[in-house]
This record gives sequence, C-alpha cells and structure tokens, in this order.
Amino acid sequence: MAGRARTKKVAVALPEESAPEHWLRTIRFSGFTVLMLGVLILAVVVLAPNLRILIEQQQTITQLQTEVDEAQESVDDLSENVARWGDRAYIESQARDRLYYVYPGEVSYLVTGEAAEVTTIDGVPVSTSIQTTTIDWVKTLVSSIYSAGLTENAPNELIAPVIEGTTQ
Repeated sequence: MAGRARTKKVAVALPEESAPEHWLRTIRFSGFTVLMLGVLILAVVVLAPNLRILIEQQQTITQLQTEVDEAQESVDDLSENVARWGDRAYIESQARDRLYYVYPGEVSYLVTGEAAEVTTIDGVPVSTSIQTTTIDWVKTLVSSIYSAGLTENAPNELIAPVIEGTTQ
C-alpha cells in the first residue's frame, strides 16, 4: 500500500449559474413522468380534431336555430295576415283600395296622367323649393291676442249665454 501515491483532493468551484439554468438543471424525469407526458400528448393529438368538429357543429346549430326563429316569425306574420282576411271589414277595405270597388250609388274618381302645374289664387305657380317666411308669426300672434282682449264690442251671440247663465 505504500506504493500508491497519495493525491491531494482540492475543492473546485463551479462557475455560478443563473436562475433559469439552475432550475433547468434540477429537473429530473422519472419513467412515470415521461409516461404521463406521452399520454398527455397522445390525448391532445387524438382529441384536437374532435374538438374542432364539435365547435363547428355548435356554430352550425346556432346558425340553424337563427334560421328557424326567422322562419317562425315569418309563419306568425302570415298567420296574422290570414286571420285578418277572416274579418269582413278588412276584406271590404282591401276591395275598395286595391280593386277600386264602390257601393251602388257611390261615385269613385280615379285621376290618371300627369298632374298639372299647381298655382295659387293669383295664378302664380307654387314653388317646389323650400322657402323661408318673412312674417314674424310670434309678433302676429301676440298682436292678435292683444287686439282680441282690448275689443270693446263683443258679438251678441257670445255675450247672451253668459248673461242668461248668470240670471238663473
């Protein structure tokens, strides 16, 4: 045993590691961990297409439900229309409006052709553009109220009922 040379053991300092490197170096995988990661990846691969199909089917169901609701509203509107046709007054109004039916003795006028130019009493054509008035209607209204309130001679028809009502 004397023939063996003794070596001196010296402590060696490793270079300092950053936190991510230290964390990554401390991870140890067991067989169970590797197995569970494999099962998880397999589940994702197997289930992903089915989930995509499920989402597409849910969207299709929502779209079809919207179409059914719109069709139901249309059926309800048509049912109301059919119910209206059961009323005699509605049928009469539709015959007058659409078919121009009239009762015996009534006269119906139907204007055809282009309308003639509309004129005022003075013979001046009515303008088709919008115009502003130059009359101050507020001032005219206030002056009308003042003149009506300050009138001394009232018509006899308005005074007579008041007098008769007070004497009784």
